[in-house]
Amino acid sequence: MFSLENTVAPPAPALDELVPSRYALKVGDIDVLVVSDGVLPLPTQMLGHNVSQAERAAWFKDMYLPPDALDWALNVMVVRSGDQAILIDAGLGTDPDLQLPRAGQLIRRLGASGIDLTEITDVVITHMHMDHIGGLLVEGVKEQLRPDLRVHVAASEVEFWKSPDFTRTNMPPGFPDALRATAKHFWAEYSSYIRTFEDEHEVAPGVTVRRTGGHTPGHSVVRVNSQGSALTFAGDAIFAVGFEQPTWHNGFEHDPEASAQVRIELLQELAGTGEMLVATHLPFPSVGRVSVDGDVFRWVPVFWDF
Repeated sequence: MFSLENTVAPPAPALDELVPSRYALKVGDIDVLVVSDGVLPLPTQMLGHNVSQAERAAWFKDMYLPPDALDWALNVMVVRSGDQAILIDAGLGTDPDLQLPRAGQLIRRLGASGIDLTEITDVVITHMHMDHIGGLLVEGVKEQLRPDLRVHVAASEVEFWKSPDFTRTNMPPGFPDALRATAKHFWAEYSSYIRTFEDEHEVAPGVTVRRTGGHTPGHSVVRVNSQGSALTFAGDAIFAVGFEQPTWHNGFEHDPEASAQVRIELLQELAGTGEMLVATHLPFPSVGRVSVDGDVFRWVPVFWDF
């Protein structure tokens, strides 16, 4: 099993890996490791396709970001609670048709962190978009997983991907077909491992998955809670622009209005509790807190603990 002791002092990185790719922290007596699956370059309109180009450009300029394309972070978590090691989402994996060489790093980086795939007892899938399930489809991965592995997914998410509706999304060409094919492949490979839940399920002591809907019908968040400390992995409920512009529609949202409402309610909840937040597409390691700033929200990154 992984622990903080074997992750905070890793071996010297190779020369082609000169960026941090994992960050360990404690939530009470639960070990949490945030792992980067790399980055996914996408058009900037994906962060707010319901507003004008000028409005988007102004936000990107204020953030010192390029106006046309943005590297979205891809974060996953590994959580150890008692004798369970839980992988929360599985990254992008590989899709040669989409030409995304800087993503799909999870399996290699788990190995570099000293985590053997045979240690993983549970996987929680926040939703079945390919950048959350693809790592489990990398050649040779399934054969290394335990035969008694449990994969937790909301029942409504499984049902949705039997015949997905993309009519309200706004994705670059090729993505709907890739999403559909990856979800179908995932079900074919892992249906016997899947344990569905309706609204909320305790995966391990102090680790609870809760369906929010919005982004996809079964989109879920995971809360880690121990000894008065808590952290929520928000999946795709929150993007970097969502603090200042929570009503902007993301191109991957299957129900944009519901997604905005989920985002606002979750940000209000986190601002009220003061607990930590990690999200898939916030800049690595994305560990921070939420505060209220007038009529909008503000992301407050934690100071790294070295």
